[in-house]
Amino acid sequence: MAQAAAVAKPPAPPRRRRASATPRRLPYLLIAPAALLMLGFIAYPVLNVFYYSLQDYNPTKPWRNGFAGLGNFTQAFGHDPQFRDTLTFSAKWVVVEVGLQLLFGLALALIVNQTFVGRAVGRALVFSPWAVSGVLTSAIWVLLYNSQTGVTRYLADAGLGSYGTSWLSDTSTVFPAAVAADLWRGVPFFAILLLADLQSVSRDLYEAAEVDGAGRLKQFWHITLPHLKDAIVLATLLRAVWEFNNVDLLYTLTGGGPAGETTTLPLYIAKTSVDAHNFGYASALTTVAFVILLFCSIVYLRLSKFGGESR
Repeated sequence: MAQAAAVAKPPAPPRRRRASATPRRLPYLLIAPAALLMLGFIAYPVLNVFYYSLQDYNPTKPWRNGFAGLGNFTQAFGHDPQFRDTLTFSAKWVVVEVGLQLLFGLALALIVNQTFVGRAVGRALVFSPWAVSGVLTSAIWVLLYNSQTGVTRYLADAGLGSYGTSWLSDTSTVFPAAVAADLWRGVPFFAILLLADLQSVSRDLYEAAEVDGAGRLKQFWHITLPHLKDAIVLATLLRAVWEFNNVDLLYTLTGGGPAGETTTLPLYIAKTSVDAHNFGYASALTTVAFVILLFCSIVYLRLSKFGGESR
């Protein structure tokens, strides 16, 4: 008995606590308030636009308000030549702006990626226009294009033109004048994004190419450009969407004129809703623009094979 009592009983194994699901759900609980706010601020306006696109809604003519079905879309595609004109100009504006901004932005990125005296100052000057708002950019270029105190005045003094010429009032010069103003603001975006990717290219690749006898052009074509492929695709896609939705610069610079020559689809939508108070038709045009951007973005990403093996 004494020996049996002396033998201690083995301790009972510790009970395993049931794993709580709270730690796993904690990250989702923490981001839930922000996610709900984002959903409210994004989903509600989008759904509201879809709803009003099927309505005749004009606060100044309440007796005409009501369900319109696809009537607004039928009017846009069948009975509104201004819609087709603004859509065509929007496509032209996006292609020209994004193409030129990519070309000049890539050139600037390659330049400021080199080692030279004052490189930090040069980079700051190159990137500074991107920090300027669209309205302020328009104000700067309106002053530059002013017929009394702007560039045309000094060109006339030099015998290159006539006094009183306004590039923003002439249908033959307003488009290149507006393009130049937006290039000044948009080129730094490409330069910043491409420069960041350029700095990740290993110098060993260029040194190996030089040993193999490859010149600057071959190095650019076979090393630099493939490395920048995803950055170029992303930058052009983002900038194309922003340029398509460009309202502030063109509205402040030209107001869509002269004679509607610089009216983009978003600017036409803004005038239809704010000036004409035709919110139903403006919502239908917004829905069309949304579908066009979504479709073009998907096709562009598929064709460019964004994120795939490029080097």
